[in-house]
Amino acid sequence: MSTSRIRRTPLLTVVVALAVALAGFIAVTGAGQARGDVPPTPGWNLQWSDDFNGANRTLPSAANWQIDLGHAYPGGPGNWGTGEIQNYTDNPDNLSLDGSGNLRITPLRDGAGNWTSGRIETKRADFKAPAGGTLRIESRIQMPNVTGQAALGYWPAFWALGSPYRGNYWNWPSIGEFDIMENVNGINSVWGVLHCGVNPGGPCNETSGIANNRACPGASCQSAFHTYRFEWDRAVSPNELRWYVDDQLFHSVAENRVDAGTWANMTSHAGYFILLNLAIGGAFPDALAGKTPTAATVPGRPMLVDYVAVWTKGASDPSTPPTTPPPTTPPPSGSSQLYLRTGGGAGDPAASAATVSLASAGGANYDGTPHNPQVFTSTGITRRHNGGATQFDLFVDASSTVANGQQVRVSYDRTSDGTWDRTETYNYFATDPLPGYEHYTQARGLKSATGALGDLAGGTVRIEVWSAIGNGASTLGVGNQSVVRIPFD
Repeated sequence: MSTSRIRRTPLLTVVVALAVALAGFIAVTGAGQARGDVPPTPGWNLQWSDDFNGANRTLPSAANWQIDLGHAYPGGPGNWGTGEIQNYTDNPDNLSLDGSGNLRITPLRDGAGNWTSGRIETKRADFKAPAGGTLRIESRIQMPNVTGQAALGYWPAFWALGSPYRGNYWNWPSIGEFDIMENVNGINSVWGVLHCGVNPGGPCNETSGIANNRACPGASCQSAFHTYRFEWDRAVSPNELRWYVDDQLFHSVAENRVDAGTWANMTSHAGYFILLNLAIGGAFPDALAGKTPTAATVPGRPMLVDYVAVWTKGASDPSTPPTTPPPTTPPPSGSSQLYLRTGGGAGDPAASAATVSLASAGGANYDGTPHNPQVFTSTGITRRHNGGATQFDLFVDASSTVANGQQVRVSYDRTSDGTWDRTETYNYFATDPLPGYEHYTQARGLKSATGALGDLAGGTVRIEVWSAIGNGASTLGVGNQSVVRIPFD
């Protein structure tokens, strides 16, 4: 699944795929049979899994997954960067367990022709091959059981994105993308794709990526469950990426296929997070069938996911007891929830609420440039970056003043050496002219960001809040009210 690309599929693949699609027929959705467990894998160490056990119409585990909503990440490219048309929701009609051990993602169309569907991604973003070892990411999936004209625009996917994408959303494809299972238009084929480097062109031939595809073994991809697996092998030289369907290898990319810098950019960061989604329309299905979906496309055919699991094996596998003591690392210090406090500090919440004033912008425009800001700082933070993004909930009020807007900038100095390694400025929040606090959150989206997040070692976080526009002062709730949640364990 791409994030900011338009797919160009090689001509031969297009011709073959179109022939298969046009020869298809509308299949009736059947009940999906779950295995009942994550299968044992001798020689591998299970690092994480979800078997999707739970009651019918309940959402997937909030401890394991976060649900993507709408048509884009906040501040990210529109339509998820791929031209897909559906609105992602957390409605159980679109996204839920089925009560039989499966996750069910169902695309629906309302009377006005609007499509909705579901997309989730793992909370963890640190899935990575250990040094000298191998990473294995696997899922057992039944694609939507629909083919032919009725399937035009269906785009199910099981894939992984590099953790630096979270909170940035504009650094694709350099951070890496592994498409473990993609399918479009109900074609009996699974695509495996690597995205990397620069867009367009580059060593991964973007926006197409380095891809291969094949028919599912035995029963078609749409009519039965199949197991889709990706391996990142650091035990061989050159390192290798491999794609499998039902244990049959169908695609591989060796490290020396791309230049050293490109390989390092997609492999040297904290790791990857995993995604499952069912898109409707967009660049990939359109490339094979013209504009999709069409009037013939039928809603309501779900993708069923039996389990997702991650294993590792190898020399520095975290599940294998080390032969020598690990290096001593400092214990975590400092809070990851920074409540803004009077006096310019940030950390644990104060016992009671208080307020500070944000000076008027005086009718000028300070969008993106702090002007007489309230500054809150927390120092001495030693914590591991978890691959997530900054979140905040600021209580702001402009009372009855018309056309005021508040803005926040969050900066990270990872070692307190005086250099801001990462600076994030968010779009300003236009408060209403009514007395009473409103919630200004990261949902407003990033206006700009520089640098990169990484582990904090005695680091400093600075939060600046100011009036970006307007002719009146505003109030910011502090003490136990406004909080910035930094993405560190």
